[in-house]
Amino acid sequence: MRKAIVVMLFLVLISTISFSATVRIKDFAKFRGARDNQLFGIGLVVGLNGTGDSGTLSSSLLANMMKNFGIAVNPNDLKSRNAALVMVIADIPPFYKPGMRLDVVVASINDAKSLRNGVLLQTPLYGADGNIYAVAQGPISVGGEDAKGSASLQKRFTVVGYIPNGALVEREIPMNIVDGNTITILLDKPDFTTAARTATAINTTFKTNIAKAIDGASVRVTVPNAFADDVIAFLALLEEIEVPVDTPAQVVINERTGTVVFGGDVKIADFVLSYGNFVIVISNGQIGDKQATIGNLITALKSVGATPQDIIAIIQELHKAGVIYAQLRIM
Repeated sequence: MRKAIVVMLFLVLISTISFSATVRIKDFAKFRGARDNQLFGIGLVVGLNGTGDSGTLSSSLLANMMKNFGIAVNPNDLKSRNAALVMVIADIPPFYKPGMRLDVVVASINDAKSLRNGVLLQTPLYGADGNIYAVAQGPISVGGEDAKGSASLQKRFTVVGYIPNGALVEREIPMNIVDGNTITILLDKPDFTTAARTATAINTTFKTNIAKAIDGASVRVTVPNAFADDVIAFLALLEEIEVPVDTPAQVVINERTGTVVFGGDVKIADFVLSYGNFVIVISNGQIGDKQATIGNLITALKSVGATPQDIIAIIQELHKAGVIYAQLRIM
């Protein structure tokens, strides 16, 4: 019978000190009104080597295009598998001006076998309001490599392609950041603590109470009179203010890869656990001592030879027992 390995973690001897990361506002939030918008359109890809759509739909569309050039063609005369009907999508960032370029994604709609080496004909891209904001055109790039003969190569998915800088912006999407004399900062990940800290950091920087957390996702800021004629300079100053961002306690487990990611100060209560050859004892000591964390536990388990699968199984059992003070997500 193998001897059990005892893992005893006393915070009098082992402890970690965690600090909140100080991050610029521009790295964890954005201004209300300054947002991406989605564009889409339906286009035609030509130049395919017999890998396009079957049927006459793409041929009919191509014949209609040729009519615009004064050329009358019977769609049946264009019937081939060298063209494909596609959906074209792109995201346009805020403040993009006419003449700037966007990356686009092209995906087959019908039964094309591959878009490899195809060329997208000029395709208008519409916003949700029905207006055209960009046009896309160009040769399609299909990522990945053929996987034959090697398990290390990614299989080519050839009915979806990309055109880097393939769309030309034709119209700017209107943006309105300032509402009266206020702007609103929106947190990428809503959190009451971070919202409150953001307002405090802004007020401290400008030495006046111009910011107030409205809820866990938004902070309202009044534009000072000194910046009434130069709001952009004020926004630039706001973006550079550093805030101690709070991270919620959570543990993310990926059983397929054997990885454990823990964010925030994930604390654990006292417990005794027997798992295989391991007997794990956690004692947090007297009131006022540092409390044990997941980081402490994983470090101790690895030091005695626990495998990633052992660690994952132990963490899952501890979460079931209610001794881990964090959310558990399993991927």
